[in-house]
Amino acid sequence: MDIFGKVTGPKYDGKYLRTLINNLLGDTTLKETLTQVIIPAFDIKRLQPVIFTTVEAKLDELKNPKLADVCISTSAAPTILPSHEFEIKDSKGNKRRFDMVDGAVAANNPTLAAMTHVRKEMSIWKEKSELMPIKPMETSKRMLILSLGTGAPKNEEKYSAAVSSKWGILGWIYHSGSTPIIDIFSDASADMVDYHIASIFQSEHHQKNYLRIQDDTLSGVVASVDVATEENLLKLIEVGEDLLKKQLSRVNLESGKFEPLDGHGTNEDALVEFASMLSEERKLRSSS
Repeated sequence: MDIFGKVTGPKYDGKYLRTLINNLLGDTTLKETLTQVIIPAFDIKRLQPVIFTTVEAKLDELKNPKLADVCISTSAAPTILPSHEFEIKDSKGNKRRFDMVDGAVAANNPTLAAMTHVRKEMSIWKEKSELMPIKPMETSKRMLILSLGTGAPKNEEKYSAAVSSKWGILGWIYHSGSTPIIDIFSDASADMVDYHIASIFQSEHHQKNYLRIQDDTLSGVVASVDVATEENLLKLIEVGEDLLKKQLSRVNLESGKFEPLDGHGTNEDALVEFASMLSEERKLRSSS
């Protein structure tokens, strides 16, 4: 697609994706998910993030959209796919309209949204049971968080103040095959969440309770968000398998980069240990 097409409309019309999602999910609604989910999207009409959750969908008809609408909304990445609009109507005739784009514009890394939701749920449980609420300094002690990144491009330092100082609106939107303003906002959003959560868990000395696995060394086609050729999909599987064998890393709060941890094994070892911790926690809850 030429530069004019990229500037004047989304890269894809989204028709095939929408048809596929609707065929797979049909009329299934959010409250019917097999496990509790938290899915961020963004309402561009109200300029507000919308966090779709199974829990709230079970309590409020106007928060229980078709799952297909939620999935289309959270995949509607600006410049890549068109925005998605839909409406919910409850049994009393009340309506709620949604004008949605990808939740990544507000929560490219949804971990913090999940943490906030869990704390909110536990406050509700407190009102109905003897469960003690999470105190500010107990967050890392009471939670186990597994955060799996979808991969990030290797930092090629392709932008600089010297170059960007000459950009106008179009320069920030499109430059040398890239979309600077989108790259900056999406990376900053995800990195700030990782920085914030890592800071909490490290300061409270419960680093093992937060496991973030991310490959931030991708380059070329595998770093793209929309190349779905069989060759690239197979390559992404290889990237994932290689990532399992890499040494466990943790974000350096000063540099923002992932650094290997000596003596902590591989990502695969960490996942096995984390799964064991989750299993033990499940057993404790089941026995109480």
